[in-house]
Amino acid sequence: MALTPVAPERAAAPIELVVGGMTCAACAARVERRLNKLDGVRASVNYATERAIVETGGAVGPDRLIATVEQAGYTATVITQEGAGAGEDRVGY
Repeated sequence: MALTPVAPERAAAPIELVVGGMTCAACAARVERRLNKLDGVRASVNYATERAIVETGGAVGPDRLIATVEQAGYTATVITQEGAGAGEDRVGY
């Protein structure tokens, strides 16, 4: 009897945030640490680009991510690619 491969569950797409107010690499580390404390979240924050790439697996929504960044003392907005032209980012709320 041959086994039929099971399609892996499709993971939720990463959420990209623009993070404002960071003045140094320690700020980026602080934001990253706060985001990574959320259950099911894996985040990477880049100070130079002022961006955070957050994988949540669908467990945490963008509003909670933004609230977490704001509680750390910074600003955040979600970047969406829907409708954006080539090379353009579109900020969604």
